[in-house]
Amino acid sequence: MYKPTLDYAQQQDKEDKLAHLRAQFHIPKDPKGNDWLYFTGNSLGLQPKQTQQYIQQELDDWAKYGVEGHFEARNPWMPYHEFLTNSMAKIVGAKPLEVVVMNTLTTNLHLLMVSFYQPTKAKYKIVIESDAFPSDRYAVQSQLKFHGFDTEEGLIEWKPREGEELLRIEDLEKVVDEQGDEIALLLIGGVNYYTGQYLDIKRIAEIGHAKNCMVGIDLAHGAGNISPKLHDSGVDFAAWCTYKYLNSGPGSLGGLFVHEKHAHNKDLPRFAGWWNHNKETRFNMRQPFDVMEGGEGWQLSNPPILSMAAIRASLDMFEEEGMEALRAKSEKLTGYFEYLINQIDTDRIKIITPSNPKERGCQLSIQVKNADKSLHKKLTENNIITDWREPDVIRCAPVPMYNSFEDVYRMVEILKTLL
Repeated sequence: MYKPTLDYAQQQDKEDKLAHLRAQFHIPKDPKGNDWLYFTGNSLGLQPKQTQQYIQQELDDWAKYGVEGHFEARNPWMPYHEFLTNSMAKIVGAKPLEVVVMNTLTTNLHLLMVSFYQPTKAKYKIVIESDAFPSDRYAVQSQLKFHGFDTEEGLIEWKPREGEELLRIEDLEKVVDEQGDEIALLLIGGVNYYTGQYLDIKRIAEIGHAKNCMVGIDLAHGAGNISPKLHDSGVDFAAWCTYKYLNSGPGSLGGLFVHEKHAHNKDLPRFAGWWNHNKETRFNMRQPFDVMEGGEGWQLSNPPILSMAAIRASLDMFEEEGMEALRAKSEKLTGYFEYLINQIDTDRIKIITPSNPKERGCQLSIQVKNADKSLHKKLTENNIITDWREPDVIRCAPVPMYNSFEDVYRMVEILKTLL
């Protein structure tokens, strides 16, 4: 049973088997040298201390070998993306064949829609959640427009019910049941960026496939946070970034998943480049295009090694600890955060994130009645880094790799005084 005391929080940290991970990250500090209370891993994860070493290795090999580093570097650059595949597949619950690290999130979504959004005059509509992250909305609108369809008619929104913030799966089922003959694609955020709601990905796939719709998932706020079990879910494709919970640095490369059922279909339409050509004949420049199987078949260009080195530094930490242990701590840490927020004696605040740990990641979205961004500013002045979303929500993510129970306790104590 949780207790609202500093002693309890400190005792939980002493008993935490993952507490040692915090010391492996750079924690930003205030002018007095005190650690910030950092709760924005859902926007940008903190830097692992070993990242510099991993990147420096590639810089050293570039200096030492020049172009020969593609073959002679300690971690040869030619197959470098393959060093990331197994670890990333475990994090998202996929087979290695289904996963590749490449490009950035929205670029990958567009490349995947080249293959999996194949509209006809009768079946062309796309379903997104009504409060999808803006780049997802822009991406699907531009796809509709590119194919010659009206964005107002072609875009269907899965909305919460009147007076509610969260989505109900039965409402999506109704939308697809009624309009499925006109729907070509469902593109849904697996964890909603605003509310933190973790949606039932497998059920979404079943609903879409029942009406012969393709199903894609944006895991920007899910990868490294929840365990989506992508292969078992049956979704056709997914994409994610690595700079949030995967701690790979600002603007770092993303990842994508293409289900095994599509892995060997070389007739799928797609954009091509030399890096999704058969690696055995890639450098025989006069061969006709021979697409690779699996997720690698969506690559275009040789990858940026320095970004991949940062991703590898983080993935090695995930590999060592395992998603199961991280997820277990996350549920406990976020549960404690929720408990403390609910202990605050005020009717001004409400957590809009689901209370069921299975329906959320580590983010809590705290709605503050009659608040504006000045509250967020006051938190920042107290060295608490959170994320403000209009009109009245503070998004906070206690990340299991580097946040502590004491962090959560101290944050809530300061929030109480500000309220």
